[in-house]
Amino acid sequence: MKRIDLRKKPRKRRLRKLFLLVLFIFIGLVGFGGYYVFQTFQAAGESFDDLGRDKSDLRDSTVSIRKDPVSILLMGIEDYETDGDHGRTDTLIVATFSPNDERLKLLSIPRDTFVTIAGRHTQDKINHAYAFGGKYMTIKTIENFLEIPIDYYATVDFDGFIDIIDILGGITVDVPFDFEQKTMAPNSRVLQFYEGPMELDGEHALAFARMRKADPRGDIGRNERQQEVIKAIIDKATSLKTITKINDLAYEVGENIETNMRVSEGLAFFKEYRDFKTSNIDQIELKTKPQRFNGVSYQIVDEESLAEAKEILKHHLEIDPSPLSDGEEINEEEETDETDEEMNPDGTEEDANIERERDYVEQHNEMEQSEITEQ
Repeated sequence: MKRIDLRKKPRKRRLRKLFLLVLFIFIGLVGFGGYYVFQTFQAAGESFDDLGRDKSDLRDSTVSIRKDPVSILLMGIEDYETDGDHGRTDTLIVATFSPNDERLKLLSIPRDTFVTIAGRHTQDKINHAYAFGGKYMTIKTIENFLEIPIDYYATVDFDGFIDIIDILGGITVDVPFDFEQKTMAPNSRVLQFYEGPMELDGEHALAFARMRKADPRGDIGRNERQQEVIKAIIDKATSLKTITKINDLAYEVGENIETNMRVSEGLAFFKEYRDFKTSNIDQIELKTKPQRFNGVSYQIVDEESLAEAKEILKHHLEIDPSPLSDGEEINEEEETDETDEEMNPDGTEEDANIERERDYVEQHNEMEQSEITEQ
């Protein structure tokens, strides 16, 4: 019996050591993960801006991305031409997500779409809303245009877009045809794209998403490429290889992205839908046609296409499909003074605002003309 006991004790000690080794490794991994979670909260939290509202004016009560159908407005900001002052939305994408069907719907709005600018009572290109009143005015303009609440928003500038894709290790897209596109100023250069699958770094991905002059389908082709880029980013961001890059991604989020989605909401959403597949993404097409007014090119929305898009989005958000009532329009009229104050926190007088808007539009048209000449 003693000989048998002597044989078993070393085995127990080896098992105990093995168990402790596994335990230490597990604790190390938890600590490693906890560090990154802490870094994510600390860095990404710097990007939070609720714009002074807890819900859309078109909502009766607050909603949460963790349990309700919600809408998200993605804004790609171009401000390098103005040195960071009074930039424009080069990209506008409305996304809706419902936990009931676990599907994501994407609607791209062409940047030159002719709409009524909220709080200004004038019609102009939709991307001018950001130049006139920033994120708040852009959100209000799109809410009025689509007649749906915008629950969440996220803005990203071009530098942040490039850096995030580079951190992810690039993306793969299907180039529809051969073309070339210039990079951002200053120090712009011409990039070549070839038909078929192509690996893109951040700079190439931005050029791929922005090109429209060489696309025979115009803004429709551009919108499809932008949505393809989003799908590719989702594929990369949800892969296991991205875990070790959370620290760098969190830093970029804090530096170059603004959103009203709290970090806790984002992490809870990611945990719940970590296995989300891009096959669950539906693209909604918004048909437009080009038209010129006073020598300036605009995109005029096809009313039937707009009505269909509204119906799809409202159904996905599970809200009343009826259009805005006269009372709601009157309410917005009553809120004009308040929203103008929020949109113009520096207290600039109305006449000065109008003059600035005119100057900006003239500058924007000059830049458009220079782009056409360069093409």
